Amino acid sequence: MCSPQIVNEAMKLKIAAWNASFRQVSTSPFGPTDEVGMLNLIDGASRDAIMRRADASHVYDLSVDNFVGMPSWTAAGDPSYQIWMTHTPPGENVWNSMKQDDATNDLVAYSGDAVSMYTHCGTHIDALNHFGFRGRIWNNYTIDDNLGSRGWNKCGAEKHPPVVARGIMLDIASMHGLDVLPPSYGIGAKDLENCLKHQKTELRPGDVVLLRTGQMKHWLDAAAFCANTPGLTREGAEYLCKGGAVMIGADNLTLEQVPSTEPGNYLPVHCYLLAEAGVPILEMAQLDELSANAVFEFAFIGACIKLAGATGSPMRPIAMPLRE
Repeated sequence: MCSPQIVNEAMKLKIAAWNASFRQVSTSPFGPTDEVGMLNLIDGASRDAIMRRADASHVYDLSVDNFVGMPSWTAAGDPSYQIWMTHTPPGENVWNSMKQDDATNDLVAYSGDAVSMYTHCGTHIDALNHFGFRGRIWNNYTIDDNLGSRGWNKCGAEKHPPVVARGIMLDIASMHGLDVLPPSYGIGAKDLENCLKHQKTELRPGDVVLLRTGQMKHWLDAAAFCANTPGLTREGAEYLCKGGAVMIGADNLTLEQVPSTEPGNYLPVHCYLLAEAGVPILEMAQLDELSANAVFEFAFIGACIKLAGATGSPMRPIAMPLRE
């Protein structure tokens, strides 16, 4: 399989994908205590370099709104997004939960709310403990030693650092002249290579790579958004990982092609990226504005909520175009 030529032999030693074995959890090239995988390629120098080129006069919000009834992963019985009020001004006039005098309670209009959601709702990251093989996750952390009654003590969302990196968007749908890729369309290495050439874009080690399938056109139609997702194949994932991608995301529900075409594995790209390649995932990114303005290279900035031990966490990423 072809791979980007910009990766030299020294860099290959730092990229787990070059030494990964099929359906085997990889040992991190960054040492026995590593919990963030290829995000280790981001350092102070790379952050400084990309921010020096960022044009902050235009900021693209890559996140979606969270709302009751939004599309979300419910195939395995996980809960949908819910929000409810815990305090309302008229309710407080009756309840007076803060035990104030009548005048103060009438003066202060107190509103509060709570949310309940699967940690993989909306725009979010998949941490490296989300999928693995045979009871092991990235860097050979095991369920016997590292999984408690409330979550993993390794590779959780709280370990995921703020990501400040060069980002590239590969607009696969537009390359094919489509608003939305066909259901279950598989994005393989050839599509990725052709898109890089088509956009005159270069994949470099340390990049965040975002794929546009056009699925956000269905965002307000949960059935259409969630069914038979077009997305990345394992072959395509290997191409990007061997090119040095540190995080891979898309504008769809699952990042990857659904249903799976790999016998014996219902989410092969998730397993490959997280357990073999050490590359976290960003799902349900809003990329239509980048596409409309043909912004294919940008400064990517995103941080997730530090939910200890969690396999996923909401993120509100932004993109800023680059100055020449």
